[in-house]
Amino acid sequence: MPPAARPNPPEARYAALCATFFARGDVSPSEKKGFGASALTIGGRIFAMLTRGRLVVKLPEARVDALVAAGWGVRFDANRGRPMKEWLTVDPSHEADWTGLAEEALQFAAAKAEPRG
Repeated sequence: MPPAARPNPPEARYAALCATFFARGDVSPSEKKGFGASALTIGGRIFAMLTRGRLVVKLPEARVDALVAAGWGVRFDANRGRPMKEWLTVDPSHEADWTGLAEEALQFAAAKAEPRG
């Protein structure tokens, strides 16, 4: 009997996600140390990162509220005791949705990065 297929570890899924977004040309890896060290950025703004084996994305506060209420995850807490309003830690049951959530986060971050006229 063949061994059961092992799911991709989060680090491998995140590496594949990064490769997809880096291929766009406008996304780059974070140059920060500490918070966001492995993050995806656009215009210098972090929009997605892998933390403790979970995808964390930056979205509008109302969208995070809706996703939390729907059971998609919890607000991200950077170990400071105060969850962040615009950051969602994606629940493992929604790992298949990483690309869509990261794309949504990229659009949010890109809009914030645009110069205001």
